[in-house]
Amino acid sequence: MSNGADNFYTSDKVTVQKVNFKNQYQMNVSGNLFIPKNLDGKTKSPAIVVGHPMGAVKEQSANLYATKMAEKGFVTLSLDLSFWGESEGLPRNAVSPDIYAEDFSAAVDFLGTRPFIDKERIGALGICGSGSFVISAAKIDPRMKAIATVSMYDMGAANRNGLKHSQTLEQRQETIAQAVQQRYVEFTGGETLYTSGTVHQLDENTHPIQREFYDFYRTPRGEYTPTSSSKELTTHPTLTSNIKFMNFYPFNDIETISPRPMLFIAGADAHSREFSEEAYKLAGQPKELVIIPGAGHVDLYDRVDLIPFDKLTSFFQSNLK
Repeated sequence: MSNGADNFYTSDKVTVQKVNFKNQYQMNVSGNLFIPKNLDGKTKSPAIVVGHPMGAVKEQSANLYATKMAEKGFVTLSLDLSFWGESEGLPRNAVSPDIYAEDFSAAVDFLGTRPFIDKERIGALGICGSGSFVISAAKIDPRMKAIATVSMYDMGAANRNGLKHSQTLEQRQETIAQAVQQRYVEFTGGETLYTSGTVHQLDENTHPIQREFYDFYRTPRGEYTPTSSSKELTTHPTLTSNIKFMNFYPFNDIETISPRPMLFIAGADAHSREFSEEAYKLAGQPKELVIIPGAGHVDLYDRVDLIPFDKLTSFFQSNLK
């Protein structure tokens, strides 16, 4: 629990309500609405939608960020992406970048229709994979007035190319071939296969990146299994749907989000740092890249001594005025 790791942080300054709302595909999206107890009832408040890491649920990292930002005076909404957690969608753990992006817009629909929210002052914050989904959403939803990402993963590039372009085209094609063969198995009633995600035990050969994820997802630090899932399936997308990420290009046209401001936060030691740097390079102005010394990728999920909440607060306060 080093560096103040506090994934399950709660605050007596904030009220939490479970909420549900429909996306445009008429799927039920589940969220937690965090309302500051000292909210000024006479004026409408700014709000922020918060998305969880890929394969996680709102109780992992997203609730922590939502709570901390609510303490700073924002109404916040953490959501379970479709097919994950308490949100609808079958099969469970399916990958659909288009529907994930839609969930963020549906969250804006929900927030913008609350009487105590100023619908002209809604921001969005995506952690890990949700960083790429929120960019995808913001490109076609100008109601998101300010966009921040933390430890962002471009789920498209990560699946096409691997980290630091370590995957060959042949390896990519092999993965795709395996997934489409599995479609026949499942179409004819066979067992569903799952892929990637976080390992369930460590040995001497476990890769350092897997160890990093294990320390969060498979220990009391961040382990959480929603009632709709099982521990064995936590973080693991279905094999047949995961290749849909190969067609996901969130940074294409990222410059069209301008002049809405973008903030990219990454750990100096994060294996995912390349994605924040690439997005920053391609984005239009105004934009900012903040690199956190001594922080890795998963550190910024819950290590509150490393997460720059003051920077996030000033970013959203100045851009959701």
